[in-house]
Amino acid sequence: MHIPQNLQIKSFAEYKQWYKQSVENPEKFWDEIANQFLWKKKWNKTLEYDFNTPKVSWFKGGKLNITENCLDRHLEKLGNKTAIIWEPNDPDEETRHITYRQLYVKVSHFANVLKNNGIKKGDRVCLYMPMIPELAIAMLACARVGAVHSIVFAGFSSTAIASRINDSECKMLITANEVYRGNKRVNLKEMCDEALKQTPSIETVIVYRRTVEPTPMKSNRDKFWFDELQKVSKDCAAEEMDAEDLLFILYTSGSTGKPKGMVHTTGGYMVGSTFTFQNVFQPNENDIYWCTADIGWITGHSYIIYGPLCAGATTVMFEGIPSYPDYGRFWEICDKLNVTHFYTAPTAIRALAKHPLDYVKKHNLQSLKILGSVGEPINEEAWHWYNDHIGNGNCPIVDTWWQTETGAIMISPLAGITPTRPTFATLPLPGVQLALMDENGIEIEQKPIQAEGRLAIKFPWPSMARSVYNDHERYKNVYFSQFKGKYFTGDGAYRDATGNYRITGRVDDVVIVSGHNLGTAPIENAINEHELVAESAIVGFPHEVKGTALCAYITLHEGHNESDKLTSEIKKLVADTIGPIAKPDKIIFVGGLPKTRSGKIMRRILRKIASNETDALGDISTLLNPDVVDEIIVAFGK
Repeated sequence: MHIPQNLQIKSFAEYKQWYKQSVENPEKFWDEIANQFLWKKKWNKTLEYDFNTPKVSWFKGGKLNITENCLDRHLEKLGNKTAIIWEPNDPDEETRHITYRQLYVKVSHFANVLKNNGIKKGDRVCLYMPMIPELAIAMLACARVGAVHSIVFAGFSSTAIASRINDSECKMLITANEVYRGNKRVNLKEMCDEALKQTPSIETVIVYRRTVEPTPMKSNRDKFWFDELQKVSKDCAAEEMDAEDLLFILYTSGSTGKPKGMVHTTGGYMVGSTFTFQNVFQPNENDIYWCTADIGWITGHSYIIYGPLCAGATTVMFEGIPSYPDYGRFWEICDKLNVTHFYTAPTAIRALAKHPLDYVKKHNLQSLKILGSVGEPINEEAWHWYNDHIGNGNCPIVDTWWQTETGAIMISPLAGITPTRPTFATLPLPGVQLALMDENGIEIEQKPIQAEGRLAIKFPWPSMARSVYNDHERYKNVYFSQFKGKYFTGDGAYRDATGNYRITGRVDDVVIVSGHNLGTAPIENAINEHELVAESAIVGFPHEVKGTALCAYITLHEGHNESDKLTSEIKKLVADTIGPIAKPDKIIFVGGLPKTRSGKIMRRILRKIASNETDALGDISTLLNPDVVDEIIVAFGK
């Protein structure tokens, strides 16, 4: 098998050949892929794993630094090529174009700021920043010195920041004074100061001045980004890292109240994110690629920064929101920058489809070649709107399925290479060995091929998360205890007669809202903090824009009644504790919640009621309190 230097599969026949080889001899397959990267020392062993422990090591003994693959190796041929195009929130503000050479200098320069402030290999650094180039520079600078970055989405609350800092014992926090979001200015530093009241591990705070507003600074702790740059040189050699050294921790919601810090390591993540970027999106040398995600999510890590930069692509970062200054903003940027590849979430597509087509038609979208969808399954109506009005029927749509835990895309069409089918993620990428499991935990074999079940993965892949930070037992219990010798995704899936996969939704207590995984437990914990609330249960229900929205069923303490004021207070409590994205769309006050005799809340029943599927509740006679179900149905219908 010949692996071209750009790692790209170029035909459906070649996909089948690569896939077959990747399953028959995975180690040889990934060995050849990894050989296309820059290593300081070749690995001794391609793969060592045990899914029962579970422990996985890829490219064992290999030495590298991911930033040398993102930056240094491109300098000779691509030094003057644009690496990052930054589009600001305000369309009247100037777009920034940063070349690979300029990015290399900026990253090296800021890496010395980290070192000058006592950051060394293995230290954890928290980033709470807006979508500005300095976020990319800071994360790459962490990787250059061997520090572990933990990026927290800049829409999260101070409580969420503090819990993540404390879990990974970060030594430094990097933030900005403010962020522009549409026509609002949000004070990030204020949010950080609140969080830092309860984060003893933080020694230094670096503040980038995004606006000219006065910024309160705490002496001996807070330092301005530009002041720190003046103290150090612009040359910084890359720290030698082991392939299995930590690259970053990224927190994702779990079904308990505590977020899971997913651990991603250096070598395998680099190989997986780059290989999938090259094949799913099929970029050419002069393409302009834009992923609209925030870098605070895994999509931003893998497909705004690491994958595209390792591949030598031009990647767009957008600070703003799709509705400001109007609902044509995405299409205006595509027109202005001649974007060729556009990768966004079904939530954004559905939201924009609700507005007049004039917002699309006044912009020239002829540069677009490939469209992508990420974060949740895309429904058929949204797929066709996207295909007809944005792609003009000419752009393949890559409907990608993957997770924070997988690190890289697992199931997707390869743009223009493999067939697409609306609402289907289609075929697994080379190296991804899927298994559909029935309710008895037995794999549903490929023949008969048409089947529905729980989606598992039966062989390791390089970009998979290695653990939950400081809680390996939780990693084992969540992902490897359901099906022996297999990784359980938490998703259900349907496989059609041709082997295409469609994701049917979560089967655990995590709800995907607008493409973001939200654990039900932390939201319930926040609601239960209200003095009038006795108990709550969160479920997802279908929503035409978000895909899934949140419904909160709440019981109050004796003697208290529902009110608009109470509803507002609960929504504010959730927004302040977790973030606005976790606010329930519906709040239903009920006299009691359906429970098993062991006291477990039957969320399955609550989901059915919220989805208006009351004729499919199943047998409720086994409940501790079956009479409560009719009361809830009545309360929901008010």
